[in-house]
Amino acid sequence: MGLKSPIPIQDLKFNTPIPYTIHVDRELLDITKQKLALARYPEEQTDFGPDNWTQGAKVERVKHLAEFWREGYDWDEEERRLNTIFNHFLVKVDVPGYGPIVLHYTHTTSSFPNAIPLLFCHGWPGSFVEASRVIKPLTEPENETNAAFHFIAPSIPGFGFSPAPTKSGLGPNAVARAFKTLMTDVLGYEKFVTQGGDFGSFITRSMAMQYPGVIRAQHLNMFPVAPPSLWTAPGAYLRWCLSGIMYSEFEREAVRRRAGFEMDGSGYLEMQRTRPQTVGFGLGDSPVGVLAWVVEKVHEWVDVGEAVGDGDVITLVMMHWVQGVVPGLRFYREAFGDGRREAERAFEGYVGVPTGVSMFAKEQLHCPRDWAARVANIQFWREYDRGGHFSSLERPDLFVKDLSEFFSSEVVLESFYGK
Repeated sequence: MGLKSPIPIQDLKFNTPIPYTIHVDRELLDITKQKLALARYPEEQTDFGPDNWTQGAKVERVKHLAEFWREGYDWDEEERRLNTIFNHFLVKVDVPGYGPIVLHYTHTTSSFPNAIPLLFCHGWPGSFVEASRVIKPLTEPENETNAAFHFIAPSIPGFGFSPAPTKSGLGPNAVARAFKTLMTDVLGYEKFVTQGGDFGSFITRSMAMQYPGVIRAQHLNMFPVAPPSLWTAPGAYLRWCLSGIMYSEFEREAVRRRAGFEMDGSGYLEMQRTRPQTVGFGLGDSPVGVLAWVVEKVHEWVDVGEAVGDGDVITLVMMHWVQGVVPGLRFYREAFGDGRREAERAFEGYVGVPTGVSMFAKEQLHCPRDWAARVANIQFWREYDRGGHFSSLERPDLFVKDLSEFFSSEVVLESFYGK
């Protein structure tokens, strides 16, 4: 029930991709509808208004989405859409230091002769679906002066249609090695550029640290670097201390939002990094449970609400529901838990590859540019007053514009072609 492979997973050969068509078992879809119909909801307290989400997901909103999922959402049509937009593949790779895994990935080649290979790396609660509105203008730009890309969007193991790891140890660093193997050994791209947000920012930073000669440039839409200290970056630290007069309005709001997230919006992270399996029993068995878990994040993190409709929300949830939710939660433990600190370390060392950053106003983990410059070779920086965590869905036009502008800049082209 759930994932289906064209051939048994155990029969896949190393580094030999096979075409894959998304197909979710009908039994799971039927059970999902039954569970939605039998859901039990809490009662709202009367002193919390309809726009007050401080207790968590609003009952009315979750009920509305659950009813839509049960009666109005057409997964068969969504399957057809995703199978049309993307070319899907499965491949078995041997991850150095970990062992064999199977990856789902999408690969769209451009007709432009000088197209640059671009790895797009999603995060949580996202998936490769976040690329659905940007893949065509990035691979086949209407304006021939814009950069063109061969576009590769893999699914983190345990997310979407990448089978869940059967043993621990597959954190951001190992996934970085897996994705590098995909790009070089499977697809034959000796060098490429990357784009990442959320977990994708940690994974692609790790890729650049481990393979600086292969990763020639990277673009990020989340930059969760630690604040500066007087010893590590005295100028940035003093500017932060005087932020009331030295920061722009955007920078002040970014730091305020970040502090608010760390104080009041990161409880889910603490649970997922410490005891993901415990919470996973409930979320993995209840479509309403995982729906509420995700929709609260959508409400908090999305700025252009009209761009992320009810169907988009359910599709985001489906990418986790199909595998039972737990694998995606466990990735937080791999990244942050049990003293590993893989995620934090990805933003501690300096990365010299040319780096571009697009900051959208409602992203939770912003930073001022001088914070980022301590650990990255910042060559491109944009700040936008509208947009949030799912920027490629919310502001696809700006997302495409920034990637095209940055990756076609002289410094990136010199890095890609000149060495």
